[in-house]
Amino acid sequence: MKYKIDVARIRDNTIVLNGWVIGKTPDEPVEFKVLDEQGNPVEFKYVPVRRDDVSQIYFKKTVEKDLGFDIRIPYVRDSRKDRTLVIQCDNKSVQVKLNADIIEKQNSSAHKKTAKLKSMMNKQTLQSAMDFLMENGLKAFVIKSRHKLQGIDSDYDYPEWVSLTRTTEEELAQQRQVVFDYMPRLSVVIPAYKTPERFLSAMLDSLLAQTYTNWEVCVADGSPRGEGVERVLKRYAMKDERFRYVILGENKGISGNTNAAIEMATGDFIVLADHDDTLAPDALFECVKAINKDPEIDVVYTDEDKLDIDGGELFEPHFKPDFSPDLLTSVNYICHLFVVNHELLLEVGLFKEEFDGAQDYDFILRCTEKARKICHIPKALYHWRCHQDSTASNPESKLYAFEAGARAVKAHYDRLGIRAKSVEKGVDYGIYHTTFEITGDPLVSVIIPNKDHSADLDLCMRSLIEKSTYKNLEFIVVENNSTDPVTFDYYEKIQKEFEFVHVVTWEREFNYSAINNFGVSFAKGEYLLFLNNDTELINPESIHEMLGFCQRDDVGITGVRLLYSDDTIQHAGVVVGFGGIAGHTFIGLHKAESSYFNQAMCARNYSAVTAACMMSKRSLFDKVGGFSEDLAVAFNDIDYCMKIRSLNKLVVYAPYALFYHYESKSRGLEDTPEKVERFNREIRKFSEKWPEILRDGDPYYNPNLTLRKSNFALRDLKKEKIGEPYQLEV
Repeated sequence: MKYKIDVARIRDNTIVLNGWVIGKTPDEPVEFKVLDEQGNPVEFKYVPVRRDDVSQIYFKKTVEKDLGFDIRIPYVRDSRKDRTLVIQCDNKSVQVKLNADIIEKQNSSAHKKTAKLKSMMNKQTLQSAMDFLMENGLKAFVIKSRHKLQGIDSDYDYPEWVSLTRTTEEELAQQRQVVFDYMPRLSVVIPAYKTPERFLSAMLDSLLAQTYTNWEVCVADGSPRGEGVERVLKRYAMKDERFRYVILGENKGISGNTNAAIEMATGDFIVLADHDDTLAPDALFECVKAINKDPEIDVVYTDEDKLDIDGGELFEPHFKPDFSPDLLTSVNYICHLFVVNHELLLEVGLFKEEFDGAQDYDFILRCTEKARKICHIPKALYHWRCHQDSTASNPESKLYAFEAGARAVKAHYDRLGIRAKSVEKGVDYGIYHTTFEITGDPLVSVIIPNKDHSADLDLCMRSLIEKSTYKNLEFIVVENNSTDPVTFDYYEKIQKEFEFVHVVTWEREFNYSAINNFGVSFAKGEYLLFLNNDTELINPESIHEMLGFCQRDDVGITGVRLLYSDDTIQHAGVVVGFGGIAGHTFIGLHKAESSYFNQAMCARNYSAVTAACMMSKRSLFDKVGGFSEDLAVAFNDIDYCMKIRSLNKLVVYAPYALFYHYESKSRGLEDTPEKVERFNREIRKFSEKWPEILRDGDPYYNPNLTLRKSNFALRDLKKEKIGEPYQLEV
């Protein structure tokens, strides 16, 4: 017998327990009893719960039996009396002692950290660790283990963080008094099918608790007539006329049920919600507040988190960027809460059954294509109910949804006239990797500043010449202030060996911007690839990956994933504001480790990428005047990205374009007073040039996440307030 109590808490004079029990086989019977201090039986409520995650882990398949439990035991908290849960299975019996002191201790931050540490030591986790070790090697294993331990010791667990940041009762009361200039009716559409009564009631209660009151609820129930869902809906409709419902009499599928709910709607905006989730009490208020700021907003989406099966604890927040079209084609990151102008919905059409499994993904893509403006609210206003331990993956059950999602993404590109060659599985199901058709065979000019270090330069260029599948390249090596005679011998040799390698000489002091601008003046290519001399190509398809994005009309720059020599990440995009000015994301994460919602392995938009390996259109480079030469060393690539973005062009991070970066070997450190002063001067110049993004925050990074680390961790509320810029003293 194996068992686990995932959640234990006391609510409304009731001990609530959620967990699971299994025997040697899935069919092994399980019995529960509850005893008082004298050993007498105590009445309790038991509801079986489906736990596909448990069956996948222990039986390697999905079984039809409910392996989970929801147990509720009457209990007066102040009595401090003991209760004992008895679990019997496999001819074995275990007794679990329960009282207020034990449960409070189990819910403390210290106990949770200990529990996480213990969970790392169980058989299944150790087997997973061994598999990772065998596949990725000892160095990667040590790095991942260190990150796991650091994660356990994070400053806040999420429930504590929520308690410090949630909207207060006083603020909610103030919201109820607000009258907006525009008071749109919001139609919350909910497809229902055999929903557990208490889950549906929780969703409807969360709507009754909304501080904004001009809403209606439209529920289409596909359950058989006379079931509990209908009873719940009838009760709420009698209580409040804003609740409307239709009993379909049959299950028309997720798209059909949703469409039936939409067709009932009379509101100005449509709000999509699932039947067993909940909304924060200020969710609709915040949406209407945003809509009032700009009448052209057609789509609103919010952050979200997960709600445990009992509804007592929130976990795994998803703090999202502002609208990122390339992230959206990598994964449906928008998901919940999603609000769309009713007129726009009528224009793009209802849910399509052919995309069932990813029907919401297809719908969101169609809406964002046509929306005049898209607004993101950086608050977790939607709570998605699921098990805290639902980490098992069942590829077979997810395959149909993945395939539907891939077709939805491909259809999206087709509507936009973008030539996508393929949409394939990324690092997991639900993550997509798109490759694009290359138009023509354009020349790519590779610009490489170089000072000595001819061996590094040779490795850099030969990795592209010999391994890259894209061959129409020219190399412009910008010699600047080398002193080693070997370097000049190498220049002569490499130009004789390859007619497409050209060495040009910069004869003034080091200025990264001026050197690259000088190199570009010799370039003949339609596309420019700025490349450090201490890089090495890993993925032969990298130029194709970069060019596929860069050829799109809406894209101005493509950046890549850069690894240190130990296969940890050196660059996976740049967030403006990290450390005060700008910094790389996911530094030190091993290439085989999971990142925040897999974003290190998702194509997505950033405000900037590093010019250690960066592709840009030559036409746009000329239009913005190239790199700003008053930024000689620092932040010139960030500044260049900002200038390109000011033309309403996107900066795309392409994770499958992969290089090693051995980190600025040829330039040296900022280790003299003169260099330090220059660095500080350039910080001031960048801050003066782009004050808005430093003040208001990077749109591609969520203000709830820290600016002090690169791993997308929650803000440390002891050191930084939500939305405030990093305080940098220069």
